[in-house]
Amino acid sequence: MAEYKLTLEKRELTGKKLKSLREAGMIPSVVYGGKEPVLAASEYVATEKVLEKAGYHSPVDLDIAGKKQMAIVKDVQLDAVSRKILNVEFQAISAKEAVVATTPIVVVDFEASEASKTYHFAMTQAMTEIAVKAKPADLPKELTVDASGLNGVEDKIVLADVKLPAGVELAGKELDMEQVVASLYDPAAEAEKREAEAETEASEEASTGEATETAEEKSEETQEEK
Repeated sequence: MAEYKLTLEKRELTGKKLKSLREAGMIPSVVYGGKEPVLAASEYVATEKVLEKAGYHSPVDLDIAGKKQMAIVKDVQLDAVSRKILNVEFQAISAKEAVVATTPIVVVDFEASEASKTYHFAMTQAMTEIAVKAKPADLPKELTVDASGLNGVEDKIVLADVKLPAGVELAGKELDMEQVVASLYDPAAEAEKREAEAETEASEEASTGEATETAEEKSEETQEEK
């Protein structure tokens, strides 16, 4: 049994007629994985809450017109301007079979590292999620990586540092385990670099302006001589 639950109603409206469905506070959805895709809809607020908590990584128990079906969220279409949910795609799954889901990577305890406390380095995270494969009951809500051991600015966290719970494996077949998940940088050094670049740019602009002014003066002198 999944932690999250959502009730769906079967729908017949499609295409442009979905506008009236959305105006009534419902979100159209499609459930794939059975013999035929099931067209459905659910109440907006309830759906939004489930999507926010379940994401693309946690199973959801769907009640489709009284029929139970476990599923995971495969895609969510948002309005480009309002960012409101327009449509949801679910993938039906079995509790006994492994599935692929996208799981967040969360770096923790960086504030406790020497890099942060002593040297005041900052961290940037290049990889925030990854696809994993596991049975629905074993799918993790997130994968955490301990950053408390980071010291020098050259230190980094790579994919090999991400520890997987029992029953969970990475979904990619040819993953680079040295791919950088998070790295460090020195904010003070970056600020000095930007300041130096700004001074150089200002100096070059001033030099260009002086050269242009000199060229214009020479052109005027030549015209006067004529």
